Amino acid sequence: MSYPHRSSSSDMGSTTHPEMMHSHPEMAEMRERLERTASSGPAIAIEGLILLTGLYAAISPWVVHFAIQPAITVNNLIVGITIGLIGLGLALAPERMFRLSWALVPLGVWLFISPWVVTLTHSARAGIIWNNCWVGAITAALGLAAMGLTIGVARQGHRGRR
Repeated sequence: MSYPHRSSSSDMGSTTHPEMMHSHPEMAEMRERLERTASSGPAIAIEGLILLTGLYAAISPWVVHFAIQPAITVNNLIVGITIGLIGLGLALAPERMFRLSWALVPLGVWLFISPWVVTLTHSARAGIIWNNCWVGAITAALGLAAMGLTIGVARQGHRGRR
C-alpha cells in the first residue's frame, strides 16, 4: 500500500494535493455557509453571551465571596478564562472557531460538578454550589446552542445538494 507523499512540482495536477482541497467547490461553499451563520443575529448573541459567561465564571469567586477557598477559586478562574477565550475567538474568527464550540459543553459540566470534586473536604458552601451549577448549566446550554448553529449549517448544505 502506498501513501501520497508531500507534493513536489511534478504532481501539481494530482487531486490529492492538499492545496487543491482548499479550492474545492464544496469547501468554498461550506466556508461561505459558516461565514453567513457566524454573522447572523443569533450567532452574535451566543458569542457575546459565551464571552460574558466566561468572564463571570472567572470573577465569580470574588463576586460570591468564595475566594478564600484557593482550589475552587483557581478552578473557576482557569475555566472562566478558557470559556471567555473561546467566546472571544468566536467573536473574532467565527468561521474557524465554531468547530470548537463543542468544548463548552464539557467545560459547563465540569463547572457544574467542580464544587464537589475540587474542594478538599468535598463540602462546598451553598453559594459556591448554586453559582457553579447555574454558570455550568448556562455554559453547557450556550455550547449546545453554538453547536446547533453549526449543525444547522451542515444540514442546510446537505439539503441543498439533493
